[in-house]
Amino acid sequence: MKTLVTGSTGFLGSAVVRELLDDGREVKALVRKGTDTANINGLDLEIAYGDLRDSDSLESALTDCDALFHTAAYYSLWDRDKHLIYDINVEGTRKILQAAQDKGLERIVYTSTVGCIGLNKDSTPANENTPFDPDTLSNDYKKSKYQAEQVALGFARSGLPVVIVNPSTPVGPRDIKPTPTGKIVLDFLNRDMPAYLDTGLNLIDVADCARGHILAEQKGVAGERYILGNQDMSLIEILITLEKITGLKAPRVKMPFWVALSAGWVCEMISNHITGKAPAVPLAGVRMARYFMYFDASKAVQKLGLPQNSVENALEQAVNWFKDHHYAPAGN
Repeated sequence: MKTLVTGSTGFLGSAVVRELLDDGREVKALVRKGTDTANINGLDLEIAYGDLRDSDSLESALTDCDALFHTAAYYSLWDRDKHLIYDINVEGTRKILQAAQDKGLERIVYTSTVGCIGLNKDSTPANENTPFDPDTLSNDYKKSKYQAEQVALGFARSGLPVVIVNPSTPVGPRDIKPTPTGKIVLDFLNRDMPAYLDTGLNLIDVADCARGHILAEQKGVAGERYILGNQDMSLIEILITLEKITGLKAPRVKMPFWVALSAGWVCEMISNHITGKAPAVPLAGVRMARYFMYFDASKAVQKLGLPQNSVENALEQAVNWFKDHHYAPAGN
């Protein structure tokens, strides 16, 4: 029997694929036709072409599978077609979980996000039980992921053996697009970050996050959520760590939030009404930066055995991968 992984070509999904293969598992990768498969090229797996919006392709992909890791999501902080985010993230999740239920799958892990976890107003680390504030749903991506998590919880209540994991901010190699966090590393390397915002994130090595998915499949309780995170770091702490890794100077100028917000509004208007291209300063990203996204992953550490390897090492791997793949000058 095989394990199906959606989002297999992406940053986190390809890390999950590698962990499964390292465990000797048979893997089937759901891939949309035309998708860049660089992250999984050469791996010993089966490709199933399909689309989360196409129920028939999902039914076909799940044939001969007994487990599912649904890591796929449309991760965008800006898109002219807002419906696409919901079609993939919400309705796509509903379709793949319905197909899994119809096939009688034994174990399912759904990849949510810490964006669906409540935040403490004093910026202390939040956990799975922190009350959720809908006001923190600052963009369509986060709204869609929140709705998708509710879909997954609904299936769990109906008896589907689905465990939910909430990754914080994975960092490491093969951030091919890159993710917004990878973009921070890239902007630092390319000297495109003259100032920083007073915000913070919880970081985790992408390999540890992927291992957390498998541990959730093995040890997690259906219908429960597990934060997959490690180290809380302010943005300036992240930048100073990158300075230590690369020898490049971190910016020391703190940008007022209102300046970043104004830039986001202007860039958004230009993108929506003139260029049709993604804004240089995504308004959604600025709004997210209003909150310190600090989290306590002790439940996953204690209940699942989530690894807590060095975040600094993961950042160094990300830096080296970006340089090796010509995203940034090799001399930096």
